[in-house]
Amino acid sequence: MKSHIHTYKLLTLLIAIVLLTSCSAERFVPEGKFLYDGAEVVIVNDTIVQDDATVQTQLEAILRPEPNNKFLGNRPGLTYYYKAQREKPGFLNKWLNKKFGEEPVYLDNVQPLEVEDIIKNRLENMGFFYTEANYETYRDSANKSATLSYSVKLKQPYKLQSYQLDSDSLLIYQPIKSTLGDSPLKKGNRFDLGLMKLERERIDRELKQRGYYNFNSGFLIFEADTNRYDAKKFDLFVRLKKDVPKKSIIPYKIRNVNIYPNYVQGIDTTSQDSVRYADKNFIQSENFFKPKRLDPYILLEEGNLYDPVASRNTSRRLAGIGAYKFVNIDYKEIDTLATDSLGILDANIYLSPLNKRALRAELQAVTKSNNFAGPNLALTFTNRNLFQGGETLNITGKVGYETQFASGENAGLSSITLGLGADLIFPRLLFPVTISKNYFKYDIPKTKISLEGDYLNRSQLYSITSGSATFGYLWNANKYVTHELNPISIQYTKLGSTTDEFNQILEDNPFLQNSFEQQFIAGLTYSFYYSEMASRRTHQFYLNTNLDIAGNTVSLFGQEGDNGKDEFLGLEYAQYAKLDIDVRYHFNFGKEQKIATRFFAGYGLPYGNSEVLPFTKQYFSGGPYSVRAFRTRSLGPGTFPLNSEDDREDTFFDQSGNVRLEANIEYRYPIFGVVKGAVFADAGNVWNTDNDETSLPGGEFSSSFINELGIGVGTGVRVDIQGFVIRLDYAVPIHTPFKPEGERYGFEIDNSVLNFAIGYPF
Repeated sequence: MKSHIHTYKLLTLLIAIVLLTSCSAERFVPEGKFLYDGAEVVIVNDTIVQDDATVQTQLEAILRPEPNNKFLGNRPGLTYYYKAQREKPGFLNKWLNKKFGEEPVYLDNVQPLEVEDIIKNRLENMGFFYTEANYETYRDSANKSATLSYSVKLKQPYKLQSYQLDSDSLLIYQPIKSTLGDSPLKKGNRFDLGLMKLERERIDRELKQRGYYNFNSGFLIFEADTNRYDAKKFDLFVRLKKDVPKKSIIPYKIRNVNIYPNYVQGIDTTSQDSVRYADKNFIQSENFFKPKRLDPYILLEEGNLYDPVASRNTSRRLAGIGAYKFVNIDYKEIDTLATDSLGILDANIYLSPLNKRALRAELQAVTKSNNFAGPNLALTFTNRNLFQGGETLNITGKVGYETQFASGENAGLSSITLGLGADLIFPRLLFPVTISKNYFKYDIPKTKISLEGDYLNRSQLYSITSGSATFGYLWNANKYVTHELNPISIQYTKLGSTTDEFNQILEDNPFLQNSFEQQFIAGLTYSFYYSEMASRRTHQFYLNTNLDIAGNTVSLFGQEGDNGKDEFLGLEYAQYAKLDIDVRYHFNFGKEQKIATRFFAGYGLPYGNSEVLPFTKQYFSGGPYSVRAFRTRSLGPGTFPLNSEDDREDTFFDQSGNVRLEANIEYRYPIFGVVKGAVFADAGNVWNTDNDETSLPGGEFSSSFINELGIGVGTGVRVDIQGFVIRLDYAVPIHTPFKPEGERYGFEIDNSVLNFAIGYPF
């Protein structure tokens, strides 16, 4: 606990140093100079303009220059710059200026007449011709700063009356004409050069998909005609520019599809063997990848017209196999005569494989809420393209040792974990019925078979042997949606040797005893993912739902055992249904700033053969990816109290439940370079339904669950290096549900938690 207090004091000291060294920059401003504090655009309409708010936003985005950054009302970067210019700036000021300094932006640096011209030009591009623009300067002598206000008087914009093709005898005009029905240019639209640019790009995409390999959007030109109208209306015509190259206005078809499954740059491929399969040429010196297995990923076919969508889909599919480092599709144009009405292409697909075998080591330092800590080592051996069909075999061995740093009778407790697992991934669908390769438009599902065995020995308590096996499918429906279905999911757990102390613990805690009695789990799991987090949208959404059902199929073959419960192959099996949902919303604004939110809800229902969920299927709360003001797995269930804070830290028992609710909110902002900051608040807990109050008093879910949430607030620092994030979060509890009523609220610095983790929490 003392280390956490020292860390908090250190963070406070660092913040204080930054604030003290970034005093007001105004006192350094030279005489007669004014710091530029930004500008605004004021729109005055002489007529009704429906979207003037959008126009104003677009105009404010082009204002130049940008003023100096502010933080809590100060300009620290500017202060560091000024201090570094002194005769003897000192090491600290030099360093601060190098890392955070900003050169001053004065009113003299602004060229308002040029900005006016830019505003007028932008408005003309948007259909507002003959616009009047003026500016005024506002100086604040006390703060040595100045702002500008640009007043813009909008005229009535020109409106589109008709949009058509200025046709010609060239054959390409027919496919262009057929696409105009999908144009965003509609009657009543305001004259907008930006929209016309998008229309050129749309026509270009449509023509490319019809085989026009050499066409370019720059070959199209728009002409506006206002002669027919007295009011501000116009007709719009699109046509080809003069002297467009002949090869740009004819479609191209594919003559040959050549695949190089084992391509190495610089190696002569002309001497390699060529195998003809499915009207494609597979060129490789050895049978590195079987043509039969590679063909389903390739959507390019001989005789088809050039199609960039098929090309992109082929590239994405091939990259998704997992056996290739680079995928390059190159089209070679065959000589075309001026009189030809059809061009010819050869499609060459170059596939550069990853190393066939790889070994990865991962070393972790683990700490838990019950004061267990120690190292974990995992070694993973990977064999790619195992059966010349893109298969990947991963074999992982792991070993871990943990000891409990505690005093009294708990001193010296330790645990050893051993594990061995294997994943065999087939980059295709293993299914009794053959499915066409064109059925899955975006991606071909992968089939994954997993086997794993683990052994845990916790000294003075118990040992557990467990094994699991899964068979399932994973596929991407599009760039946002992913499905994962495991129709076969089996887990077996056997409690080995136990001590008298542990047997007494189970006897005193029926809930925990029932958790350990569930030995055999056989069922089905399904996960749905929707994620926009990789996009650059202002509003980003993420959704993950998981369904886990066990025991229904084996119950058809179950027979009652000696203890009164059904068994399958002599093993008592679990029956339950479990559903949870994880929803996230990120609002991006400013420069690298965002509000990130998350809500999680989960419920597990034991039935039939089970009175409680198996221990491995229960929910936990607390930790660096949950409610960060509480240690991992230390919250709940409900208000369940332990005898003291020391008991809560020293016990081997992780609090768990079959209901979990959590909500998080976090403001993320840049500090400098790759260093980011955050302030956050978390709330959550776990509960049980049909709880035995004699074993876990206060743990049952009820209508008063809101008052039983663990709540914490905190601040964090993250180092984000191209998506690899090292995170340090300092959190303080403000509502502790397991304390007596009347003592739960309070800013408990003495119980603060410092979380070290990899990756963002949500």
